[in-house]
Amino acid sequence: MQDQRQRLGWQDLRKAMTEVPALPISAIYFFCLLCGYYLLRPVRDAFGASPEVEAVFPQWLIAWSQNHGVAISDLTLQILFTGTFISMLVLQPVYGALVSRYPRRVFLPIIYGVFILCLIGFYAIFDQEVAGRGAVFFIWVAVFNLFAVSVFWSFMSDIYTEEAARLFYSYIGVGGTLGAIAGPMLTKVLAKHLQVPQLILVSIFFLSICLVCILLLRRWAKRAEEIRHLNNDNVAIGGSFWAGFRIVINSPLLRAMAVLMFFGVGVGTLLYNEQAIIAKQIVSDEARTAFYANIDFWINFVTLFIQLLIAPFVLFRFGVKPLLLLPAAAITLGYCALAAAPLPMLVAIVQIMTRAGEFSLSKPARETIYTKVDRETRYKAKAFIDTAVYRGGDLTFVWFHKFLAAFGSSTVFFVGVFVSLAMAFGAWKVGKHQVNPDKVDP
Repeated sequence: MQDQRQRLGWQDLRKAMTEVPALPISAIYFFCLLCGYYLLRPVRDAFGASPEVEAVFPQWLIAWSQNHGVAISDLTLQILFTGTFISMLVLQPVYGALVSRYPRRVFLPIIYGVFILCLIGFYAIFDQEVAGRGAVFFIWVAVFNLFAVSVFWSFMSDIYTEEAARLFYSYIGVGGTLGAIAGPMLTKVLAKHLQVPQLILVSIFFLSICLVCILLLRRWAKRAEEIRHLNNDNVAIGGSFWAGFRIVINSPLLRAMAVLMFFGVGVGTLLYNEQAIIAKQIVSDEARTAFYANIDFWINFVTLFIQLLIAPFVLFRFGVKPLLLLPAAAITLGYCALAAAPLPMLVAIVQIMTRAGEFSLSKPARETIYTKVDRETRYKAKAFIDTAVYRGGDLTFVWFHKFLAAFGSSTVFFVGVFVSLAMAFGAWKVGKHQVNPDKVDP
């Protein structure tokens, strides 16, 4: 094993791409998924930062806020994040019931089919310029991203063993990062010639390719289960749709993962809100969309660099602990710098560093852990952490930021130092319960 780790390099990737046909299909799947998402993300973020409430909220909500003396323009992100969290809570048991009652070969295509149908509905809504479309679109894109990515990695855990995951997950992540780079670039180019409804059609095209990849990858998932002496492709997972919550509560490792997720989201949300304050100073919707697209581009460029040159070698040789602890340490230092000098350019730099560290280091490390757990944990407990815990962190810290912002940006970032330390504690706890990289606490 030590010799294999020392020889890990580009020749291994070329060999793997030819000998493991599932690897390029997995990378294409992730490319199309994130490209389709990142086509829509700048549009979503522009709505979140828009000072024109008429472009975001329905008239009845604007009228209600005016009648009750509520400045709805000062609460745009708080309302949108609250709506996202409520939607996530409503959909979590629906997803749990779907996973419990139907086998993987049925519920995976259903999930992506529903995503595509929703986008077709949004095409009509934007084409007709329905009032309140901004809020609904913001919430849906946020929900779609978490469920789609969570299901993607759960499916990868069906296909790859733990050792294969340590070798290949960063390279699969490269496919996603290329998609995340291509998405904002396409948005910048196409936004000059196309309206939002046409951008939605492009996103539908990429999600349709994802559906094809799911069908192609089923044979490798089935083969992996035969190697594990399982035959689950035609068997429903069963159990309660609330089982994900129960599994997380009963597992020390998964509780630590939830803590890591909650406070990891916290540092990102505080930065996102400070970034939105900067974006509100930009006059036009097109310029705000370009502002967010530029940040997304640099996040994914840095992510790609780390995924290609650092992450696979560290993950394969040293396991998950360094990949969890290094981003936490870097984010803590970044928040310390922002507390001392809360400059707009430094906010953007720390945002890039935070999200790039999450995508290139923390995410592959966390997903590797799920290769050693049973299907119910993989599809239910993981989904609970990736959706309910994630959006719970969003909701908590978007309102917490509203309170802290009254005291200025320096106060926000000073408190953020302690939030990042709590994230580092969660990373350390996950590492503690993952001392042996070949064993996972079920």
